[in-house]
Amino acid sequence: MVDAPSLQQAIKPFLKWAGGKRQLLPEIRRYVPTKYNTYFEPFLGAGAVLFDLQPQKAVVNDINFELVNTYKVIRDNVEWLIEELHKHRNDQEYYYRLRDIDRTPHFAVLSPIMRASRIIFLNKTCYNGLFRVNRQGQFNVPFGKYKNPKIVDDVVLRAVHQYLTNNHVTILNEDFETAVKKATKGDFVYFDPPYEPISDTSSFTAYSLTGFNSDSQIRLKKVFDDLSQRGCKVLLSNSATPFIRELYQEYNVVTITAKRAINSNALKRGKVDEILVMNYVP
Repeated sequence: MVDAPSLQQAIKPFLKWAGGKRQLLPEIRRYVPTKYNTYFEPFLGAGAVLFDLQPQKAVVNDINFELVNTYKVIRDNVEWLIEELHKHRNDQEYYYRLRDIDRTPHFAVLSPIMRASRIIFLNKTCYNGLFRVNRQGQFNVPFGKYKNPKIVDDVVLRAVHQYLTNNHVTILNEDFETAVKKATKGDFVYFDPPYEPISDTSSFTAYSLTGFNSDSQIRLKKVFDDLSQRGCKVLLSNSATPFIRELYQEYNVVTITAKRAINSNALKRGKVDEILVMNYVP
């Protein structure tokens, strides 16, 4: 068990995630409302903001089934998951054999625990920690060739387990619009969607089969408007493109700088402008 003084600090993302918010938490924290009822996060990803805020009541969601399954396994069967993770080895041949199992009929009969174990292992050992699937929904990131990746972080996994079980956290696998249907006045919604690409080669939306294009961004804006009319406080992260700035021009927009390390082109890694949009004055 994680002792009480260190539990709060140990609750943090258990996966590396493209667009993850860990480095931006100090900035985001500045703009989070001081009081709210239920916390909603429809694009959960690695959960950096959820684990930083640690709300007692939350509704979190992601469209990625494998990711959501992993959260549920950590909540319900963390010790079995840790035991399963210890069976993996950082070997290229083993990696590709496990990665490519989603191309076989055997994948459909894997238990939830084995699927969660597979996702964590692939994330810890694949190139650049990038979760990406092809048009058939098959994980297609190459082996990372790391010397000693930390495949089993039992302290973090147990801490996340305790947070998810000791609080009222609902975990959904729905469309983002469906995930906020029950949000009402006084609730706080944080949107961290797949970002609008700043170039033709910078998009990392292929973590699910649905993708996330400009029409999706426009639909998200309509949901943002609807939540505002319901009396919810809404905060959104996105890239600082002219399209996104124009889309949210009637709201409070703050520009922040992020350092992005995940890009197939090394020359395009580095500091980039992002924006935080909110329908309230912090």
